[in-house]
Amino acid sequence: MADGVRTQQIADSPYTLLHIWFVTLALKLLLFVGYHSTDFDVHRNWLAITHNLPLSQWYIEDTSQWTLDYPPFFAYFEWFLSQLVPQIVKDDGCLDLVEKGQYGLPTVYFQRLTVIVSEIVLFWSLHWYMQTSKKRDHITFSRSYVVAASLVLSPGLLIIDHIHFQYNGMMYGFLILMINNARLKNYLWCGFWFALLLCFKHIYLYLAPAVFIFLLRSYCLNLKFSKKANIFVNLIRLIRWKNSIKLGLVVLSVFGVAFLPFYNQLPQLLGRLFPFSRGLTHAYWAPNVWAIYSFLDRLLIQVYKNLPLSHYPLQSLFEFNPLLLEDESLISSSTRGLVGDIEFLILPTITPQLTFYLTLFYQVLALLPLFYQPTFRRFLGALTLCGYSSFLFGWHVHEKAILLVIFPITFLVSRDKVLLGPFNLLVGCGYVSLFPLIFTCNEWPVKVIYTILWYIIFYFNFRKVVSIPKVNEGNILDRVINGYILGLIPLVIITTLIDIFENKFEFLKKLEFLKLMLYSIYCGVGIISSFNGFFWYYFIYDSLWID
Repeated sequence: MADGVRTQQIADSPYTLLHIWFVTLALKLLLFVGYHSTDFDVHRNWLAITHNLPLSQWYIEDTSQWTLDYPPFFAYFEWFLSQLVPQIVKDDGCLDLVEKGQYGLPTVYFQRLTVIVSEIVLFWSLHWYMQTSKKRDHITFSRSYVVAASLVLSPGLLIIDHIHFQYNGMMYGFLILMINNARLKNYLWCGFWFALLLCFKHIYLYLAPAVFIFLLRSYCLNLKFSKKANIFVNLIRLIRWKNSIKLGLVVLSVFGVAFLPFYNQLPQLLGRLFPFSRGLTHAYWAPNVWAIYSFLDRLLIQVYKNLPLSHYPLQSLFEFNPLLLEDESLISSSTRGLVGDIEFLILPTITPQLTFYLTLFYQVLALLPLFYQPTFRRFLGALTLCGYSSFLFGWHVHEKAILLVIFPITFLVSRDKVLLGPFNLLVGCGYVSLFPLIFTCNEWPVKVIYTILWYIIFYFNFRKVVSIPKVNEGNILDRVINGYILGLIPLVIITTLIDIFENKFEFLKKLEFLKLMLYSIYCGVGIISSFNGFFWYYFIYDSLWID
């Protein structure tokens, strides 16, 4: 009787994503005529490429600098969208294959609308996640609603997709479909959705090691050996051959559909997907280890130039050419963190190989517990750490890649309060680190006020639904974390004041990179601290990772 009442309560629950859809839709429509970055013309050019040229030329065409550099399924997606372009938008220049796009509001309206419509994948995947949580109990369903609402309302998606302009909502919808299928032990569907995701956007390769080990251990290997059988028989039984073949066929079929039509263009296609000639940092320092490293190099340069007594110890500790420190143009260009080879003038230069080994090292550490304990929560933890490792130590990391960490960790924090500390530090610093992407005054209230409201709402909602912590931690650490997050407010105020008064005071124009550096360093320290805290809980407290 009690179970029947509980089931009816869940069925009659007011929790739904529908009202969130209408509220966010109104805000996104208002942002149609706001700022958009060069990514807007990137995607407009991809519409033109896929519409005007045969498939064999998609990854060769280079009229514009915005060449097609996403995997084939995204190219197919752009082709599909190009077939829906109405005549008024065509006349506006949306499908013109030119060096630099010339377009007006019809093109802007059309492309903005495609982002909103494609985000239905995100709403659908989270709705399914909530529906499958109904089968358990009301508390689980309430937690799933808080998780779903926090992701649907993510400030990161609003800033990156609906202002800056990209299609991340659809991509993360595919990721959530993979995650929920893993939770439901639908391993073939889990492999299918992740393979599909990789064929849309290859940045999700950062998470691939965790998915591979989880599917290998849960679906493809049998570690229950028979004492009566000999070693050879046990080795044969180690692999679940039927499962492995089915999973392999699913994954290979997805990749085959995506890449086989481009068989003759594979070298060009792979060269577009993996442009290793780019520098260590992106257009501005993403808040990771290399931001701190770059800042330390800048700091040592100033120490060397202004403190003569530091010359000998610095030269004896680091091998560098002092003559380079006299070249102001070199110092200025490396300070701006432009795309290309970045020069460290005092500290040793970082190579792509070093970033690869560091990323691999921390990912392997995360995968070992997953191999021995392939629970769903351990899988989410490994996904999170793979995202952390790639973001903090990877080569040419985009600041937008922080969402690769935020999305999987969100599914973990609703059950145990102790994980809220690293989570709050991550989302606070991670979302604020995206603010420099939107540097126009009109959108300033949107990004700042929206992010603050989101943080306050879900700070209390997550605390409301979590259970009693399995790990007994004091309140001192929480106070330190909250204090650090509050420090983001003066950071935003200072950088905003520089923006406001830089036209009145000439010297403020020279501080353009200072604003970026402040964001990168402060947020970088917070994200690294969040990583250290989560890393500690992942390895020390096994009780957190039991389903």
